[in-house]
Amino acid sequence: MKILRVNIFIWLAFALCSALFILFPEIDIRVSALFFHHGFYLKGSFFELFFYKSVPIVVTLLSIGSIGIFLYNYFFHKNILTLHKRKIIYIILVLSFAPGLIVNTTLKENWGRARPNQIQEFGGNKTFTPAFIFSDQGGNSFSSGHGAAAFSVLGFALLAQRRRKLWITFALTYGIAVSFARIIGGGHFLSDNVISFFIVYIINYALYSYIIEEKQ
Repeated sequence: MKILRVNIFIWLAFALCSALFILFPEIDIRVSALFFHHGFYLKGSFFELFFYKSVPIVVTLLSIGSIGIFLYNYFFHKNILTLHKRKIIYIILVLSFAPGLIVNTTLKENWGRARPNQIQEFGGNKTFTPAFIFSDQGGNSFSSGHGAAAFSVLGFALLAQRRRKLWITFALTYGIAVSFARIIGGGHFLSDNVISFFIVYIINYALYSYIIEEKQ
């Protein structure tokens, strides 16, 4: 059974994780506390900085590269990586809809959740609020923009003609690494990244099914 052409087990996992973070908000505190001792001691580390700063570079290069190949194919009547108009539309929607419209514009700009490094439990002056709960703290923690952008690389992996599972694995691993970097640096809670993952995963697979698979 599928909803919006996405396996119902993904939806159930999304619902379960969301319920856990709402009912047991201490999960977020305890996970972040693992990396806090007189400050988030891994903030500024090579791992944290590398993956934090890599996101705009990776997404930009993939986007420009895809558009460049598409234009080359169009004007010179080639078929490099079979990048045609539908795939470019798909890529644009993958990057703009999930990480852009849903995560950054709708959630981050309106939920007000304070980041880990801003709350009282970790030396800040703001109050912790669970995931999905509106807050007046003026923060941009829920959900993770960097996590969403990193996981959106999955959209490119789905277009792979060969070794598709391997590229999907690489994309998910990259998203997890970026999410971990945001947690250890005190920029986001575990729930911020998990929710971003599910949003991007569902949108990516739904768009792929409607735009790419339906026309094959």
